Amino acid sequence: MVATNSSIQDPHEDVLKQILAEVAELRQKVEINANQRLLKYQRHYQSGAFSKSACNLAHYLAMRQFDLRHLQDRLAQAGLSSLGRAEASVLSTLDALLDVLKRATDKHYLPGENETGEYGFNRGRQLLGQHTIELFGPFHEHGRVHVMVTLPTEAAWDYPLVSSLLEKGMTCARINCAHDDPVIWQGMIKNVRRAETETEMRRSCRVFMDLAGHKIRTGPIARGSPIHHLRVQKDRTGKVVAPGYLILTSNSECPSADSALFRAPIPKALHEKLAPGMYLGLIDCQNKQRYLQVEKALSDSDWLVSCQKSAYLVPGCTLTLTTDQQTDKPQPVIKFTLGEFTGEPLAIRVFKNQLLLLTSGNIDGKPAEYDEQGLIHPAQIGCTLSSLIEKLAIGQPVWIDDGKLGAIVEAVTGEGALLRITVAKASGVRIQSDKGINFPEATFNLPPLTQKDLTDLDFVCEHADLVGFSFVETLADMEQLMSELAKRNASELPIIAKIETNRAVKNLPDIILGTIGRHNLGIMIARGDLSVELGSARLAEIQEELLWLCEAAHVPVIWATQVLESIAQKGIRSRPEFTDAAMAVRAECVMLNKGPYILDAVEALVSVMVRMHEHQRKKFSRLRALHW
Repeated sequence: MVATNSSIQDPHEDVLKQILAEVAELRQKVEINANQRLLKYQRHYQSGAFSKSACNLAHYLAMRQFDLRHLQDRLAQAGLSSLGRAEASVLSTLDALLDVLKRATDKHYLPGENETGEYGFNRGRQLLGQHTIELFGPFHEHGRVHVMVTLPTEAAWDYPLVSSLLEKGMTCARINCAHDDPVIWQGMIKNVRRAETETEMRRSCRVFMDLAGHKIRTGPIARGSPIHHLRVQKDRTGKVVAPGYLILTSNSECPSADSALFRAPIPKALHEKLAPGMYLGLIDCQNKQRYLQVEKALSDSDWLVSCQKSAYLVPGCTLTLTTDQQTDKPQPVIKFTLGEFTGEPLAIRVFKNQLLLLTSGNIDGKPAEYDEQGLIHPAQIGCTLSSLIEKLAIGQPVWIDDGKLGAIVEAVTGEGALLRITVAKASGVRIQSDKGINFPEATFNLPPLTQKDLTDLDFVCEHADLVGFSFVETLADMEQLMSELAKRNASELPIIAKIETNRAVKNLPDIILGTIGRHNLGIMIARGDLSVELGSARLAEIQEELLWLCEAAHVPVIWATQVLESIAQKGIRSRPEFTDAAMAVRAECVMLNKGPYILDAVEALVSVMVRMHEHQRKKFSRLRALHW
C-alpha cells in the first residue's frame, strides 16, 4: 500500500522538533541558573524584587554559560531568527523563538498569553534608551550616540573653542581631575554652561568629571638649563592657528599646580598693575622682540598671557609693561624682571634590550650615563607609588605610556626595579613624566579612592553631572564611592565605572548586578589601559563582550581611548581609525581625547555616526561560551 503525502514524516519537521526541545531545555536552565545567581544580590534589593535590568543580565549570563554555536548554525540553516540579538531581552527572545518552533511543528498549537511577549522584547531597548538619556541627556540629530570630549586646559578661558565643540556635536564634556586644578575646572564648566544657552540649537551638554584614582605614573625628570620654549600652534603650512599660553604668577612659592601650562614668576608689584589687554614686551634669549598679551585673571595670584610668536624665555629677562605693542606713541616705561624658574626636562630615550631603572618617585629621572668603556648607569625614571616597587617579582611585565614601552623586571635592588626593555619602536621611546605605568601581573591591594579623590569629590558633587570612577575593580569599590556620595548628599550623581584592568573585567557582572537598581550607572571601556592589561588581541575580543554584557544590563557604554586620535593630534586621517570609529557607534557614547585638531575629530566622528546609524544594530553572533 502506498503511503499518502499526509502520512510521510517531514525530515525538516524532525529537525525543528529537536531544536524546539533544545531551546525549551535551554530556557529552563537559564531561569534556574539566573535565579541562583540573583540570590547573592538579594540584600541590595530591599523591596524583594529585582529590577528588570538585573533579571535580564542574570538571564544573559546564564545563557552565555553554554556553547550555543551549533544551535546558532542550525537555527540559521532552518531560516529562523538566531539568538544573536538576545541581549536586550533574553527570555522574550527565547519565548519568541519557541513560539515560532511550536507553530511550525504542531498544527494544533494555540498561542497563549506570553509572560514576556512583544512588550518584554521591546522593553529592553526602551530601558537602555531611557538610561542613556538619564546619563547623557536627549539625543541630537546625529543619531543615538553621544559624543564626549576631554577638555584641554585652554577650555577654561577659550570660550569660542567650547562653543564650537558644542556646535560640532559634543554632548558631554570630560574634565580629567588628574590634571589642572579647581580654578581651571570652574572656568571650563562656566564656558560649557554658557555655550549651552548661546549655541544656535541651545544644545545641552553634560559635565563628566573623572576622578584620578591610583594612576601609577612616571615621576619628575631632571631639568636642563632654565629656558622655557613658549610654543605657538601651527598648521601644516606653518601658519599660526593658536597662540602660545603661559601663566604669570605672583605667588612667591610658585606652586607646581597640575596644569598643562608653564608658570613663570613675576613680582607682586607687576601683578597688581596688570589688566586684560595690556602687553609685556621682552627680548628673548635669541635676541628677538616678543610681546605677551594679558588675557585674563585666573586667580588672585595668576594671570593668563598669550604670545603670537614662539619665544624662548629665561629667568631675569626684562619685562616692559605697555598698553600696546609696536606703537609709535610715547608711553611711560615701566620695567620689571621675570623671576627664577627651572629648565625643560632632560630627554630620556631608551631602546629595545636596554636597561631602565624604576626608582622612588622622589628621585628625578635622567638619561643613561656612558664613558669610553660603555654604560656607567642606566637611564632611570621615578614611580609615583614607590612602595609598590618592592612588591614586584622578577619576570613580571611592566608597561609605560599606554604600552608604548614594554619591559620585564630583571632584578629588584635597593635602588629600585631594574627593567629590561622588550618593546620599543626602532627609533626608541622617549620617557616623559606623568605617564601611566601598568603592572598587569602584580597585585597591590590599593584602596579604591585616594585622598586626592576624596578632596576632588567635594568639587565634583557640587558641579558635575557624572562622576568617573577610575580603576574600579570590585563591587566593594563601588560601595565605597556610593557611601562617599551619600555623605555629600549626592546619591543621585550617576557613576561611570571605568573598566581599566583585567580584574575589573572579571568582576564586571558582580559590579553591575550589585549596583543597578539602586544607583544610576554607566560603563566606560578604557581601551588604553585594557590593551596593556590584556594585550591588543584579547582587547579586540573583550570590548565586544563588554558591549554585549552592558546591553543585557541596559547600562549605557562609553567607548574610550584613541578614537580618531590621528585627526585630533595631527590633523591626519587614518583609514583604520575610521573603521574603529564605525565600530564605536554601537556604544551609547564615544569619547575623543583632546588635541590641536579636536574640532576636526568631532566633525569626522559625527559624520561616521550619521552614516552608521542604520547599521549599528545589525550583527550575527555565533555565541560561543563566555566565562564570567
